[in-house]
Amino acid sequence: MATSYPTFTLSDQLTSQQLDFFNTHGFIHFKNFIEPETVSAIIEAAKQVEQKWLQQDIKKINGVPIKYGKDLDGSSIVQRFAFINQHHQTLSGLLLDPRFNALLQLAGDGARLGTEEKDGMVFNHYINGPESKFSKMGWHTDGLRDIFYGTKLNPMLNVGIHLSTLQPENGGLKIIPGTHKQSIYQMLFRKKYFLDNKPDAQEVSILPQAGDLTIHDGRLWHRVAESSVRGEASRRRVIYVPIIAGKYAPKNENSPTVFYQRFAGIVK
Repeated sequence: MATSYPTFTLSDQLTSQQLDFFNTHGFIHFKNFIEPETVSAIIEAAKQVEQKWLQQDIKKINGVPIKYGKDLDGSSIVQRFAFINQHHQTLSGLLLDPRFNALLQLAGDGARLGTEEKDGMVFNHYINGPESKFSKMGWHTDGLRDIFYGTKLNPMLNVGIHLSTLQPENGGLKIIPGTHKQSIYQMLFRKKYFLDNKPDAQEVSILPQAGDLTIHDGRLWHRVAESSVRGEASRRRVIYVPIIAGKYAPKNENSPTVFYQRFAGIVK
């Protein structure tokens, strides 16, 4: 398992080296995308949204189930927010950063930030505690979503804005580089979706510092490993927002729950 790979700095235009690295491996890691003060502001904004959703007992946002769990003190928390960018101006404002425009070319013509599509901006809050409902996620590809939507398999990239600094013992994102070029058969059957969380000999560990930005192609096989430490040291937060190409398909409060999301309980 590799833990070392080159990292880059994101500006308003990607370099040929950055493009080549992403096209070959299906992921790229940019250091110091946002400042510590911005990280803190984002976490505080999420806490404000969380308080509102808990008070209102929100079950779904635009058809996407919200995952609740328990913090270390037993209090209720939101562990997976969907479309959180639509519920706080700090989070919607983050996406106005002009550097995001440089990333769109990685998905080809017509690419855009999926602020109103798929699950919008997703905020994940992992904690390895006695009552946590979200500490890991098994192997999967995001390309499966298009199959369930009954649409053409279009490029979809996941932009991760990392709000926690991770060490190897913290678990976190694992990817299998190059699998964005696999066949449809391999995408469907290489792993048991969400049920399999075993390490792979070819996987790479993404170990960001708070404020880093990563992108991985949704067609890559990837998983989220559980932290081997428990308690406060296991807490990690990350935002994901998709870059999408293809037909525009916004969601709203009347959107149905996608078939595979009805079984979200298997996703830990």
